[in-house]
Amino acid sequence: MKPVSSRLSRRALALSVLALSVFTPSAFAQDKPPLKILVGFPPGGSADVLARMVAEALKDDFGPIIVDNKPGAGGRIALNLVKAAKPDGQTVIILPSGPMVLFPHVYKKLDYDAVKDFTPISQIARFQFGVVSGPASNVKTVAEMVAKAKTDPNSASYGTPGAGTLPHFMGVLMEQSAGITLNHIPFQGGAPANTALLGGHIGYKFDVVSETAELHRTGKVRIIAVTGNQRDPQVPEVPTLRESGVNMDATAWFAMYGPAGLRGETLARLEKAMMKIARDPVTKDKMVKLGYEVIGSNANDLAAAQRADLARWEKPIKATGVQLD
Repeated sequence: MKPVSSRLSRRALALSVLALSVFTPSAFAQDKPPLKILVGFPPGGSADVLARMVAEALKDDFGPIIVDNKPGAGGRIALNLVKAAKPDGQTVIILPSGPMVLFPHVYKKLDYDAVKDFTPISQIARFQFGVVSGPASNVKTVAEMVAKAKTDPNSASYGTPGAGTLPHFMGVLMEQSAGITLNHIPFQGGAPANTALLGGHIGYKFDVVSETAELHRTGKVRIIAVTGNQRDPQVPEVPTLRESGVNMDATAWFAMYGPAGLRGETLARLEKAMMKIARDPVTKDKMVKLGYEVIGSNANDLAAAQRADLARWEKPIKATGVQLD
């Protein structure tokens, strides 16, 4: 009979061989923590849906990916977490353009620098907003809306998901472009604004097209125009503002950013993967069905787009006098 110590040694060796067969090279690659994509908004919203779509498309190149929702303060809580993260490519954020191009003009004291504290990675997709007419206004066209606002300014109240948001300033741009006065009513999110619109408490609403498209299709509200330079595939029968006689077009975008200092091969890997997603027909088709114009830019193009929109929004925002704490 073999000594116990000999049998144990053989067993330990066998277990070691089994462990090596299980931990393949791909498993060893998981020494690094999984890529974390932060989202500054609750689950189920447009930013969250897009982030999960991107995570699914990236898993072949990056392995398991965590989508971590950190809602609050219009995305600023998540942005500050990214700002404080190490520039090792393990923590990024997907967010709409508002916090990067509007907030620097809107907030008196912003706790981040939208340019210096982050590294642009890729502009993912562009999207537009709808001018939505509710039961209280009973308006079917932009021409009717403009005429009614000029004769009865008190009737032209519009709701948005909040003061300082992109829909708020879409309304401001329309005021300036159409030569009318609109009364802005901010709500705590898109759902309360929808409730007020359906209940006849406000005449209009500015919001992302996808948030109101179903209500439009069922006839509960009417999207009378979209704010981009081309019609939205979700509601192709709805004209643009320019087609409706208002000399204006404005869109927003979703993008991926990392903390400042992200560079070299780490940045290049993320940038390349995001550009690859934009060329993937399956992922692209999903985005188009959500009403997005797919971009998939490189880091330099995102930085240029951010600079351009920072400059574009400065004047209309300052003209409103809106300053938030």
